[in-house]
Amino acid sequence: MDFPTTITTLFFFILLISSTKATDLCASKSDGSGLSVIPIYSKCSPFMQPQPDSSLANTVLKMASKDPDRLKYLSTLLAKKATPVPIAPGQQVLGVGNYLVRVKLGTPGQVMLMVLDTSNDAAWAPCSGCTGCSSTTFFPTNSTTYGPLDCSTAQCTQAHGLSCPATGTAAACLFNQSYGGDSSLSANLVQDSITLGNDVVPNFAFGCINSISGGSIPPQGLLGLGRGSLSLLSQTGSLYSGVFSYCLPSFKSFFFSGSLKLGPVGQPKTIKTTPLLKNPRRPSLYYVNLTGISVGRVPVPIAPELLAFDPNTGAGTIIDSGTVITRFVQPIYNAVRDEFRKQVTGPFSSLGAFDTCFAATSEASAPVITLHFTGLDLKLPVENSLIHSSSGSLACLAMAAAPNNVNSVLNVIANLQQQNLRILFDVANSRLGIARELCN
Repeated sequence: MDFPTTITTLFFFILLISSTKATDLCASKSDGSGLSVIPIYSKCSPFMQPQPDSSLANTVLKMASKDPDRLKYLSTLLAKKATPVPIAPGQQVLGVGNYLVRVKLGTPGQVMLMVLDTSNDAAWAPCSGCTGCSSTTFFPTNSTTYGPLDCSTAQCTQAHGLSCPATGTAAACLFNQSYGGDSSLSANLVQDSITLGNDVVPNFAFGCINSISGGSIPPQGLLGLGRGSLSLLSQTGSLYSGVFSYCLPSFKSFFFSGSLKLGPVGQPKTIKTTPLLKNPRRPSLYYVNLTGISVGRVPVPIAPELLAFDPNTGAGTIIDSGTVITRFVQPIYNAVRDEFRKQVTGPFSSLGAFDTCFAATSEASAPVITLHFTGLDLKLPVENSLIHSSSGSLACLAMAAAPNNVNSVLNVIANLQQQNLRILFDVANSRLGIARELCN
């Protein structure tokens, strides 16, 4: 090869490498108070790479298999029965937690990929020396801003499952907490700086996990975006004014991420909203008033009491980032399913959690499903209401009934139905907004 050809070839490879780096789809897209939201099984996630022969349907079905545990967990919270519990060992398959955000803990910042969870308050991170934790842990000794919290602090009284001696206030604040319905963790309540995009939040209180058990605890921890006193939202009130939004990318987005925007800056200027309802018996959950459901142009007949919000029983409808497929109480789901079947050509079969699958060739006749909230109608895009079998021969209604073995009074609008939508949580003004957006 002559010299000019060698130079040309070398230049080509330099350009190729530069181009690859410039378009690194897994690079953090933090911008101001924004964070990337990464699907747990995507190329950008270290935790759950799909197998070469895996399909979207198989992946979703595997993820949705943990939904009953999730609903049991949420119902336990509603029933005020939560007791000290464990979280899942990192070496096990991550069962609960479908989207990750990249944050930094400590000074200098140590990168952690934490599960985004709107129905949990506290933040947790596995710390060095943790029993049953993943290989990636937070090292308190490497942070100049780390500090333990003892039983005399206000934050300790806010931790669920706290354990303090009857006398004396200098003891470390210990707490146990359940997660996912089958897991628990033991942690010390501590504080340190947390970096979110370009924002540094000092003295952020979180659980430094020292042991975990069960099968659902996120390996690198969890970022609680609920409404409780220890949540990120409550601890950053002066910075973010009780406002955040997210756009969850489709499970099809193997190479892409969505976004989490913290604070009022950069939120949609115009967005349709519905009131957020508050349940004093479970204040962290985001309740909304679902008033009805339409299948195509047909309003589904639903008894009002099945939709009614009742703080005493926990009944009503919540928006949740940790459940995969939307679950309605059995009578509501049956009514929606039966009307859907009337408008689509059968026969119908089952596939995993889905009981209304039909030939994909009949998909064109599938009706649009509309969720009616107070002041807001959400017409679900086809990709949010149907899912296809691995062979592509079947299309399935991507919803299900609440499991029979849990408190079946709660309807849950899950993340599959939220994808490619901007969901705005404005707690300060008690409203939830929804707008179409391509999140990928």
